[in-house]
Amino acid sequence: MAWKVATFNVNGIRSRMAPVLEWLDRHRPDALCLQELKCQNADFPLDAFRKAGYFAAFRGQKAFNGVAVLSRSEPSEVLLEFGDGKPDEEARLIAVKLNGIWIVNTYVPQGRSPEEPAFEYKLDFFGRLKSWLDGRFEPSQPLVWTGDINVAPEAIDLFDPKRLAGKVSFHPREHEALAAVAAWGLVDVFRKLHPDTKQFTFWDYRLPQSFKRNLGWRLDHIYATRTLADACLECQADGEPRGRETPSDHTPVWAEFDLERLGAE
Repeated sequence: MAWKVATFNVNGIRSRMAPVLEWLDRHRPDALCLQELKCQNADFPLDAFRKAGYFAAFRGQKAFNGVAVLSRSEPSEVLLEFGDGKPDEEARLIAVKLNGIWIVNTYVPQGRSPEEPAFEYKLDFFGRLKSWLDGRFEPSQPLVWTGDINVAPEAIDLFDPKRLAGKVSFHPREHEALAAVAAWGLVDVFRKLHPDTKQFTFWDYRLPQSFKRNLGWRLDHIYATRTLADACLECQADGEPRGRETPSDHTPVWAEFDLERLGAE
């Protein structure tokens, strides 16, 4: 059985409803993870997604952040916080269990610059995520970690690695933090399937014609635990939504898995 999961930083869900609904209709993923909703729970367009045939688990926040998982089947469990005793005011984490598989959707802090406190907050987020995975799950479980992870892992994952080395989202400390999370037992399924392919998921609004010139970064990722990663059939970014008028600065990324290899139903 083919099972498709996708991620999309929409940069304001109410501004991107048309492309999101069109993408759902065209691709019919089993789950679509959204980040940067920029709306409170009361303003989340739940009815529109229900009409499209999707359940929605979400955690909103006024004007900033916000995460959601849309799914064709109803989640059996939903988690909204790390639950580690630290403040969790920012809506950056949601996890749902679908058909026995956990999907962890994160909107990792951008970090601003390595000199600012926001950068340390970003590194702390990765540390909390690693501790949460350690305490809540097992690497032997089928689990997907996805979302806007806000790190380009390798030089191939951004348009100018020499000039941008040491900048936010391509800094050695971020690479170490991301690698520590992955070392828990997660595989970057795009890079596993396409070790030498340059493919981006984000093109900065601030750079003139960044999308047309392909001045991009691969910041949106789909990781999976080993047994699930070995069942991955394909993983790709779909650049079409980024080429529209008034798009998000990110574009969807999807992966398809053969669940029969797991013995899942």
